[in-house]
Amino acid sequence: MAQQTTLTIPNFSLRDTLLCGQCFRWEELPDGSFSGFAGSHFASVLQSGDQVFITSDADAAFWEAYFDCDTDYEAAKKRLSHYRAMRRPIERAGGIRLLRQDPWEALCSFIISQNNNIPRIKGIISRMCEAFGEAVPGGYTFPAAERLAACTLDDLAPLRAGFRGKYLLDAAQRVNDGRVVLDRIAASSTEEGEAELIQIFGVGVKVAQCVLLYGFHKLDAFPVDVWMKKVLALHFPNGFPKQAKKDRGIAQQFLFHDIRSFPDQQ
Repeated sequence: MAQQTTLTIPNFSLRDTLLCGQCFRWEELPDGSFSGFAGSHFASVLQSGDQVFITSDADAAFWEAYFDCDTDYEAAKKRLSHYRAMRRPIERAGGIRLLRQDPWEALCSFIISQNNNIPRIKGIISRMCEAFGEAVPGGYTFPAAERLAACTLDDLAPLRAGFRGKYLLDAAQRVNDGRVVLDRIAASSTEEGEAELIQIFGVGVKVAQCVLLYGFHKLDAFPVDVWMKKVLALHFPNGFPKQAKKDRGIAQQFLFHDIRSFPDQQ
C-alpha cells in the first residue's frame, strides 16, 4: 500500500542526483517531480526546498538509505574544496548525492552503459524489466539474476542490447551459480571487489568501478571514462590526489556532472 514519506535533506538536488548518470529508472515529469523505481519500489518523488515528498510502498528508513542520508556531504565538500579544481563543480552541483542502489541492478545497468547513451540505456533497461521482471503497480521490477541466467541470447535479442547481451548473460550466470558473490564484494575492499567483478565477460575496470561506487557505495571507487579522462588531463594531470581517497567517489560525480554540463567552462 502506498504511503507518504517526507524527508528533510539540506543542500540536496533531487534533479541533479537523478539525472547525473548514476541511475536509469527515473523519469522527470512536467511538474518537476520524478517517477520511477528504487529497487523493487515504484515511487513518485517531489522536492520543495529541503523537503523531499515521496509516495511509495517503502518506509522512511528505505528512502533515508537510498538517498544516503547518513553520509556527511557537507564535510566531504569542505574537504574536497581544498582543491581549486573542485570548487566550481561543487558550487554548480553540490546537491548531488550518491544513491544506494541495488548491486545487481547496478551491475547490469553499467554493463549496458558501455559505448552507449542515457536514452538508449534507459530503453534497454525498460525492455528488460518488462520482458523478465515482475509486474507491480507502476511498472515492472528489475529481473533477478536467476531469471536472466535461464535465458539464451535469442531470448535477450528483443532488448536490442547488441554485444552487451552476452555480457549480461555471463553476469547473470556467474551471480546465479555463485562464481561471483555480491555479498562478498560488499564486504571486501574496493580492490578485491574489482578483481571479482572483472571476472565477468565484458566487465573491465571502468564498469567495475561504476558498479563499486553506485551499487556498493564504495566511496574510494573512481570510474574513469572519456569525460573523466578530460577532467584529469585538465585539472589533475598527476592523478586525483591520494590524500582525498575516501572522498574520491563523491568528487568523481561532481566532476563528471560538471564537465558534461559545462564542457566549455572548464
